[in-house]
Amino acid sequence: MNLNIHAKNIEAGPKLRDYVERKLGRLDRYLPHIAEVRIDLSQEKRREGEQAIAQLTVRTERGIFLRAEDKQQSDIFAAVDMVVDKMYRQISHYKGKRRRRTGERFDLLEPELAAAEMLPIDDSDSDSDDEDQAVVRRKHLTVTPMNEQEAIDQLELLGHTFFVFYNADTRSINVLYKRERGDYGLLEPSLG
Repeated sequence: MNLNIHAKNIEAGPKLRDYVERKLGRLDRYLPHIAEVRIDLSQEKRREGEQAIAQLTVRTERGIFLRAEDKQQSDIFAAVDMVVDKMYRQISHYKGKRRRRTGERFDLLEPELAAAEMLPIDDSDSDSDDEDQAVVRRKHLTVTPMNEQEAIDQLELLGHTFFVFYNADTRSINVLYKRERGDYGLLEPSLG
């Protein structure tokens, strides 16, 4: 498991690094075949005071991504604790979904997941929806070539949080989305 710790506006000293490594070092006991774990830690000044932000991304060898984020704490150590707890729930949700989909053959089809340790959280209410989720609405759209600025204008005119368009500059389908901070993000998919 490759662990990457990235810090912004905060000193990631040995105490913090040791704490993060100890907390995240246990993840592979609950989810086997983790290829990479990345945690982004930052501290922001707000009117209300300091705000610690922890974003955790886990990538498995199968290419599955799990992500958790916490922005509610003022202490970075508490933010790490909260984001790890959220990741435990994500792992529990993922394992529960795999168990439901494979049914009685779970131990045979997913031996690594079946052999993994039980998570140290109470997840009794996290998998309350035993039914598989299905697509309940399908929408077809025609995309016209435009540049990124035209796509931003369309997104704003429509009042949506995202907009799918054909990027004339890159000659590919892109997704423009509005971020929490009010700026924009652009998804540029490619086959992996």
